[in-house]
Amino acid sequence: MIELRGGARIPQLGFGVFLVPPPETAQTVSLALDAGYRHIDTATGYANEAGVGEAVRASGIDRGGLFITTKCTNDDHGYEQAKAACHVSLEQLNLGPIDLYLIHWPVPSKDLYVDTWRAFIDLQAEGLVRSIGVSNFQPEHLERLVAETGVTPAVNQIELHPRLTQQELRRLHARLDIVTEAWSPLARGELLEDPVIVGVAGAHGRTPAQVLIRWHLQIGNIVIPKSVTPRRIKENFDVFDFELTPEQIAAIDALDRGERIGPDPDSFGAPPTKPQP
Repeated sequence: MIELRGGARIPQLGFGVFLVPPPETAQTVSLALDAGYRHIDTATGYANEAGVGEAVRASGIDRGGLFITTKCTNDDHGYEQAKAACHVSLEQLNLGPIDLYLIHWPVPSKDLYVDTWRAFIDLQAEGLVRSIGVSNFQPEHLERLVAETGVTPAVNQIELHPRLTQQELRRLHARLDIVTEAWSPLARGELLEDPVIVGVAGAHGRTPAQVLIRWHLQIGNIVIPKSVTPRRIKENFDVFDFELTPEQIAAIDALDRGERIGPDPDSFGAPPTKPQP
């Protein structure tokens, strides 16, 4: 468990449902809950919040023992739009207050993320969400939020894996007391055959995916691997009975190339450039 600003505690290992088809979400999340996950990460843009809520309600697990994250989509930036979007997510999930609500992308081209953040501050004050944070925010976006509102995000969920270790951003997070959360923690499978990762996995008798998840845990990230395969869902949670050595951590750190798999946060969400006549 990691403590967030304000005192909430979030399970460091969660389960992501990005690209899980809505009709399959309830069954997939049920498998994750059976495997031991107690932190589920969804988003309005994934169109599967209702399936997450269905699985949680059917599980019989006390709601207080679960942590649910969802995100405000790019189309809902702006004060009133963000507040309305949160109410839609609350209805879709049907689980009571949202544990962590994130601005999904900064979309600097719209220049509405500060107004959106002001809505988040009020949603938290109203008790509709317990913790508030952001996703894919760059240093200048974070610093502007703090400067203009005085409220620091609890979490910044960013693309982070051994080929994109985000050292500069993580240093800023440490200075501002923002918890780092990693999406695409396995680099969408591209690291599973990397010789360094395979070698460390062999040394521990573990899978490459387990080694990557363990690396995230040991460097302090919240991590949300995603799978729809029952065996892999279980394997990805079975990472608490071994530990990487400092040398192995350093070898994995050295894989950093600054390579993104996902979009660039500085430009994502901008309208397409019109061809010039």
